[in-house]
Amino acid sequence: MLKVSPIFSDGAVLCRGKELRIFGEAADGARIHVELRDGKDALLAQGEARAFGGRFLAVLPAQAANTGCRLLISDGQETFCALDVSIGEVFLAGGQSNMELELRNADEGPELIDSHVNPMVRYFNVPKYAWFSQERQQAWGQVRWQAIGPGRGQDMSAAAYFFAMKLQRHLQVPVGVIDCYWGGTSITCWMEEKWLRRTAEGLRYIEEYEKKAAGITLEEYLKKEREFRRVLNAWNDAAGKYRAEHPGCEWAEVEKELGPNPWNPPAGPADPFRPAGLYDTMVAPLSPLTLTGILFYQGETDATSVDSKYDTLMMSLIDRWRETFQEEGLPFLFVQLPVWLEQGKTDTKTWPALRLRQSATRDRMRNTGMACLIDQGEFNNLHPTNKRVVGERLYELAREIIYGEKAEKAPRITGRKIEGSMMTLMTDQPLMARDGKEPALLELAGADGNFVPARAMLEGPFLHLTAAGVEHPLHARYAWTDYGLVNLFAANGLPLEPFAF
Repeated sequence: MLKVSPIFSDGAVLCRGKELRIFGEAADGARIHVELRDGKDALLAQGEARAFGGRFLAVLPAQAANTGCRLLISDGQETFCALDVSIGEVFLAGGQSNMELELRNADEGPELIDSHVNPMVRYFNVPKYAWFSQERQQAWGQVRWQAIGPGRGQDMSAAAYFFAMKLQRHLQVPVGVIDCYWGGTSITCWMEEKWLRRTAEGLRYIEEYEKKAAGITLEEYLKKEREFRRVLNAWNDAAGKYRAEHPGCEWAEVEKELGPNPWNPPAGPADPFRPAGLYDTMVAPLSPLTLTGILFYQGETDATSVDSKYDTLMMSLIDRWRETFQEEGLPFLFVQLPVWLEQGKTDTKTWPALRLRQSATRDRMRNTGMACLIDQGEFNNLHPTNKRVVGERLYELAREIIYGEKAEKAPRITGRKIEGSMMTLMTDQPLMARDGKEPALLELAGADGNFVPARAMLEGPFLHLTAAGVEHPLHARYAWTDYGLVNLFAANGLPLEPFAF
């Protein structure tokens, strides 16, 4: 009953420079023999393992980059063989809808899909199932790695695609991406329950959800979910038709005509939005795969309160994923939320609060990096389609954090000095107002904590701030808004990172 994880299917990319962990299912006590051979059939590595509890794990020594290899796994009765296996860089791309946005829906995507060719970039889409159904088992048995070529790649994460393509061109080694995401999910969906219960914030999410889902059986949930999807799909179809017939209409006009958007998914034991669910069905089955690093873009769903303890959850998730993939310092590169505000809605100031929680996570945890996107959000569009900039900023993080190279960074505040009514901020790079106008979205406050707009004078790496009515400034902040247009940039074209202190 040898059953190798589909992550080792034909065309797989294995991680170079680290031990290779090969796993799957087998009869208890079965002796598993694993071989890795190159394109000329020379033996690169071999290992053995004994199956226990229906599973096996064999470890092979670290390998250099390679292509055209074969992976052979045998239990003495059956032999599994994966062809066209590469050895290179392997990244897990996780998060919610902005990581999920596929190449076919991104700027440049349709044109690239028609003609791009790069078999050295490959991807593996983890099947999206929120509970252990028969359909999920079938999907896991059929999923395979795919190489980038004409007509392929349309269902790959666009952000991860642009990251991988640029990294492959730079390193000249195979690059594999494992797509593992689900739109609309909280960060708590991607952590197992016992881990969530270790923090008060995680426990709060669990208890709130348990109240919503109390007493709902799987059968009841599935019935409600089918009806919810029927209603939602009908509404979305009608909304799409209305907007096509009324170009430029506001969302409020659509809802006035059709009624409120019926987005209110039911709670229950198979709900993809329940805490811990997707960790169990999508992340854990990949364990303990050897990875180069993790790419992560998530936070929109959790940006609901200025009191959010998102940094607590995110640091816990990083710790758990590093444990899951058995590497204490596994590089974790993530995206800071950009600006966004839905038309007709009030600025809640919750997005800037979450952005600071994200930067705090970066500052407190080693081998982490954060891509600043404060200049990339769009008004009334939660899903900007320019994903090249996302992928390429993640690439710059990888250059620095993983490969130890000099890379382009977003400018940051490094210190401050107060002299009378002026606060001077020091930056790690000189700034410029890219539009030639006065620096925008800067604020000062005194001891009373009441922030007012500040005027700024740029002087190389110094930013001199004053504000009417603030004689003794103690606090400053920048881009403290769900949506606003920033204009402070370094010479490398990257925006000043938001701050508040």
